[in-house]
Amino acid sequence: MLLAGERAAVVALAQRMVRDRLVVGTSGNVSQRCGDLVVCTPSGTAYDTMRPEDVVVVDLEGTVVDGALKPTVELPLHLVCYTEHGAQAVVHTHSTAATAMSLLRDDVPAVHYQLAMFGGPVSVAPYATYGTTELRDNVSRALQGRSGCVMKHHGTICTGASLGAAYDRARQLEWLCDVWMRASAIGTPALLPDEEVAHVVQRFGGYGQSRDV
Repeated sequence: MLLAGERAAVVALAQRMVRDRLVVGTSGNVSQRCGDLVVCTPSGTAYDTMRPEDVVVVDLEGTVVDGALKPTVELPLHLVCYTEHGAQAVVHTHSTAATAMSLLRDDVPAVHYQLAMFGGPVSVAPYATYGTTELRDNVSRALQGRSGCVMKHHGTICTGASLGAAYDRARQLEWLCDVWMRASAIGTPALLPDEEVAHVVQRFGGYGQSRDV
């Protein structure tokens, strides 16, 4: 089977999304770039029964290279992350707090310095029907200079140099939105000033061992 190990890794991460409550049912999707090929979750397939052979291999134009199932309907979102934003892995969730926050804001509020891991303020991409070129273009604009964004009425998409890095960002993005939602239920949350966010973005460049492993 072509790219068997990478396909197994995509399945494992997709199943983890369910356990971490970042998706419900068959929502959301995962992919990883392997040279000029991309392995991605199939459309409408339950994660708990998904097998590596169910994962689809496509080229960078979206043509199926290996696999009997159809790729995720959100494949255009994944491909634009690879061709225009230098991603090596993409995680798309329908997480609760981020989706709820998208109904109220056009950006992710700066409630915590962890926002710096995305390269700065994170935008909410305008709504467009799933699977459309309009949604792809909206998301691509929101990802300029960033490694994640929220999609209005939809969920999140995060990129990374590895599946682990993209998934870490997806979890952190949901956490940031959840913090703001909880604080907003009580009062008006205090936000970090723009200059502090910019300062922490610079510091994050040398933080830890690597942000993309």
